[in-house]
Amino acid sequence: MTAVIPSGPIRSSRAMAVITALLESRTGQQIDASRAWRIETALKPVLRARGLENIDMLVTQMLNGRSPELAGEVVDALLNQESSFFRDLQVIEMVADAAAGFAREHPGRRVRIWSAGCSTGQEPLSLAMLFNEQAEDEGLAVPDILATDVSDAALARARDGRYSQFEIQRGLPVRRMMQWFERDGADWVARPELLRQVQFRRQNLVNDAPPVGRFDIVLCRNVLLYLAAELRRQILDAFAQVIRPGGLLVLGAGETVIGQTDAFRPSPAFRGLYEATGCTGTPVRLVQAG
Repeated sequence: MTAVIPSGPIRSSRAMAVITALLESRTGQQIDASRAWRIETALKPVLRARGLENIDMLVTQMLNGRSPELAGEVVDALLNQESSFFRDLQVIEMVADAAAGFAREHPGRRVRIWSAGCSTGQEPLSLAMLFNEQAEDEGLAVPDILATDVSDAALARARDGRYSQFEIQRGLPVRRMMQWFERDGADWVARPELLRQVQFRRQNLVNDAPPVGRFDIVLCRNVLLYLAAELRRQILDAFAQVIRPGGLLVLGAGETVIGQTDAFRPSPAFRGLYEATGCTGTPVRLVQAG
């Protein structure tokens, strides 16, 4: 983000405007500057770590150019990283069923899954657990899983596969916990054989080109609802270009493609999921958010 240091002392309202503009320019996500409580709460850990008293001091330090990594810390803190294992279990199980169906239909081709906006990794690891169970029960190959996120901090945690007792208990059955995780002090750590089945990569859905290749299923849950309409259409167009015709797009419960693109339609086989029509629409023109 290119920013001009305001003349005179920075007041909270101006500091909030700088922070919300930074978030939108980096990720496309929007937070109304009037929601000061949301911003202040999210940034408290950054203030403590930096020994700063308030948001004004944080923005002053961020704009003076002496801490170039600070902007990234601010963005990471503001991103909503809410996640849990087997979140919306019915949806996760439908994805596993669909992946098994694609594997049966195309026995010579490895099924590919993209978990976009994977946060700290619970979604792709949940899928990997289910896929392994299918492989054992039905003799199917475990799909390739690409998991991406814009947050370096979230990806670092996902790659480590380390979760607190609270996180591990959210949605993860005891049987799977004992099979796939090991206790390490107060934390639980995913076994290496589980982590190896997920490729974690940094990806900015707004500003980066889509991953290379075609996917059978793309999950992007509870990400688009934070974006402006034009950015949502841009990202849906990008998904349309990488999902195979007949492949599936999985959005959050409060998100839809209806009225935004002709590249997807409600799936007749999997309620709540969207099927790629094969119409890729407008070629993706990546634009800088904000």
